Amino acid sequence: MSPTPSYDSEYDLIFAGGGTTAGVIAGRLAVAAPHLRILILEAGPATRNMLAHTQPGRFFQHLAPNSGTICFHVSKPSAALGGREAVVPCGQCLGGGSSVNFALYTRAGKSDYDDWETEFGNVGWGSADLIPLSEKTETFQVRPAAPTHGYEGPLKVSYGGINTNIGQQCLAVAESFDTNRQLAREGADPNDLTTRWPKWIDAEQGTRSDVPHHFIYPHEHTTSLTVLPEVHVRRIIFDQNNRASGVEFVWNPQFLSDADRDVHTVTATRLVVISAGAFGSPGILERSGIGKPDVLAKVGLATRVELPGVGEGYQDHNLLFVPYKTSPEAETLDPIIRKETDVVSGVSEEWSKTGKGILAHNSIDFAMKMRPTPTELDSFGSAFKERWESFYAAKPDKAVLFIEACAMLVGDPTTSPAGKYFSMGYFSLYPLARGHVHITDKDDAAAPTDFHTGFLEAMADVTPLIWAYKHTREIARRIPLFRDGPIALDAPRIVYSVEDDAEIERYTREMVETTWHSLGTCAMKPRETGGVVDSALNVYGVTGVKVADMSICPGNVGANTYSTALVVAEKAALIIGDELGIVGV
Repeated sequence: MSPTPSYDSEYDLIFAGGGTTAGVIAGRLAVAAPHLRILILEAGPATRNMLAHTQPGRFFQHLAPNSGTICFHVSKPSAALGGREAVVPCGQCLGGGSSVNFALYTRAGKSDYDDWETEFGNVGWGSADLIPLSEKTETFQVRPAAPTHGYEGPLKVSYGGINTNIGQQCLAVAESFDTNRQLAREGADPNDLTTRWPKWIDAEQGTRSDVPHHFIYPHEHTTSLTVLPEVHVRRIIFDQNNRASGVEFVWNPQFLSDADRDVHTVTATRLVVISAGAFGSPGILERSGIGKPDVLAKVGLATRVELPGVGEGYQDHNLLFVPYKTSPEAETLDPIIRKETDVVSGVSEEWSKTGKGILAHNSIDFAMKMRPTPTELDSFGSAFKERWESFYAAKPDKAVLFIEACAMLVGDPTTSPAGKYFSMGYFSLYPLARGHVHITDKDDAAAPTDFHTGFLEAMADVTPLIWAYKHTREIARRIPLFRDGPIALDAPRIVYSVEDDAEIERYTREMVETTWHSLGTCAMKPRETGGVVDSALNVYGVTGVKVADMSICPGNVGANTYSTALVVAEKAALIIGDELGIVGV
């Protein structure tokens, strides 16, 4: 039988899930109170010093079906997606998304956090409280310095080890072609601007700014922090007063095939923190008897606490990547993805010696957040107009779309001829789509979920993506490295017929996918409006249990969600530290 890691029978704090938020919270608490016995239970493997996690340019390999560092959730087929199932990957390794994501640095707008406070009643969760926590986490290596960035945090932010010629050309074309948007100064937080985009990459070392290598591994031998990888948390154990007393877990057979299949228990004397993400956290609650009674009854569970919001309100960003062929001199990640030995050897040596080059990069240099001009808004059609007036118009920091250029083919390389590509990506930042995530088995944490995305069920979510397809195509065919071009900067735009628009809509529905930004399934809002946790992250109806991850977000954010996960973690660490009487968190 395979050896399994050792662990104690009792801890002060147990984290059910070892992703981004758990790592930051546990790391902060462990340093402030080294005597505090903390256990992190993580479904996936450890990541220490593995190139797949430390080398930014290898991020795409995590999306391989057998990577072991990603868990794939498959939705129900949807007519809005042309009858397709949606597949949503989630990090399954220590550090979660921080260890496998695209490392793209974007932050939520001020109004996003203010909405959490004013519209959902979460005192202390507004921008005045949360933006300083974002600064606390980071060291912003992009200059000139900006007052809303941090310069002493563990995680580094830079432009990475190369400024790709694809990115440079896209920026130049966009600045000349798209006169509705200006080029942002370096280091700015652009809204309705184009810019060279920062990354969660250390400019000096060329390494990914993930959570394990900055919050956990440096403190393992100086604190009482324990990480137990490759386990599935089944449920929370409660006493007769509905206070959490510990957790049940089993070894994950994906990694420990010969380990026992017994149910193991471990005691938490002070607190259990559920931090398994938008898919995992509602599942742990439901297997613990907390949730919607009909969902629980369907799998044979009695209801401990009726909490209908558990697993509801699923949100994401709706994304498309449109590929274009590029000339051989383009600087792209395609040879790395295709494992071209000579190229990989050369860039690996460069990275090892200098921390520079394409492996210290995420393929993205050009990006923008976009709010439509009046003319562009008219082209979005009547389906979007009501949404604009009710949600966007009075909040000028809320962009409608995020647009980027990736110096690579974002897709399955085995389905395309060998060569070099770039992909124009775009996603909606505040889609109307809402879905759900529920369990299908009362005990098995690895069982497929009952998952519905809600993607593109509202036409208001479709029309901005149709516009983005057209706009990014105009930029793509003007860059000098476009293999089938380029056309002149002042060439007329393509004129689309009604039939063309219908075809673009069909393409959009058949190709739209997740942005890996799942959130909202254990929302922090009043219980009577579908909330699962209060503003101190306590689960309604029980004691000794908090949820701290992206599942608690009551509303979406106009950004890649890693930065928000860090903010949630820093806020949670302060809340827990204060409740436990820990100073200096």
